[in-house]
Amino acid sequence: MTTLLIVDDNREMRQLIKSIVSKACDEVFECEDGDEVLDAFTAFRPDWILMDVEMRRMDGLKATSNLLSSYPEAKVIIVTKHTDVPMRLAASEAGARFLVGKEDLLCLLQLIQDGHR
Repeated sequence: MTTLLIVDDNREMRQLIKSIVSKACDEVFECEDGDEVLDAFTAFRPDWILMDVEMRRMDGLKATSNLLSSYPEAKVIIVTKHTDVPMRLAASEAGARFLVGKEDLLCLLQLIQDGHR
């Protein structure tokens, strides 16, 4: 059973991501901001976390770093419109396994499926 947590402050983007990845997931949970990730991870123990970067209260890079300091086994994919080299380095330094551009959401499905083989 594959579970997923989508973290994005834009409800429409969460729904779009959910519609794309639902083929590879049994359960999909959502939260709106990075400051909710630790509680959501503790409650649901998802296999993957799809994390936006720009959110109102806590950005996704800080949320990723905080999450991984408590749960180093968590698997985070940063999903952002910023795909330049500095963002890729920042995502890697925060501990994310991958960075996916929001213009290329279909590759999320492949990453999730490949992560469970």
